[in-house]
Amino acid sequence: MPELPEVESIRRQLVPWLTGLQIISSWSHPSEKFSPALETIGMTIESVNRRGKYLLLELDDEREMVIHLGMTGQLTRTESLSDPYLRAWWELDNRSILGFRDVRRFGRIRVVTGKDYEGTLAHLGPEPLSSDFTPEKFYADMRKSSRKVKTQLLSQKPVAGVGNIYADEACFRAGVYPGLRRVTRKQAERLHLEIKAVLELALQNGGTTLRDYVNAEGAQGRNQEFLLCYGRSDEPCYICGDILKRTVIDGRGTTYCRGCQKR
Repeated sequence: MPELPEVESIRRQLVPWLTGLQIISSWSHPSEKFSPALETIGMTIESVNRRGKYLLLELDDEREMVIHLGMTGQLTRTESLSDPYLRAWWELDNRSILGFRDVRRFGRIRVVTGKDYEGTLAHLGPEPLSSDFTPEKFYADMRKSSRKVKTQLLSQKPVAGVGNIYADEACFRAGVYPGLRRVTRKQAERLHLEIKAVLELALQNGGTTLRDYVNAEGAQGRNQEFLLCYGRSDEPCYICGDILKRTVIDGRGTTYCRGCQKR
């Protein structure tokens, strides 16, 4: 699933392309998950923003188009409209076409009025690369629940935009076992620091491509070359040499090091 670095990489490419352009025609798959795309015909895109893993296209009628890419969604400049996995497209007044391709159809589109984000991003935690994400608030939010550390991170409540890849990476770099139910203040401070670090690194590298992710120009990310833990089960730890293990935490596959991340 595209996480914050992937979605932000796409946003940064969409801003100079889409801002100020009018949507002159649109098409969507009949599913209600994609059909709101048709509600934007005639609208001008005023800005392209992001919140967590969501893209927000601000329209000139005070509405916003909210897009979540799901597991396999791709939002790219599109040349061919015959792709069987194309779920929606928008033709712009400069004749370019923005396409939403989604093999597994877990993505979704909504058009909202008055920042009505219920059911999408209404309850997200702070942006991890903003001043709102402080060690003190993160520790307090993590202490509110007895759920496992990784489960809390994936809930998007203590911090927005972190998914399976960067949760594993941050926990590994912080030396925190992802199955812990309580973190100390020191552990929370380390985890806070490493969440920011792994996201910043991934942004510098254009995101992580393991299978489906491409940016708005169709190019893959490079951050997969820099992963220390995620997807490396049964391989030696780069730090201590122990063999990385795979486990399942609340239904999510998780890689960790028994030597570096004590239970």
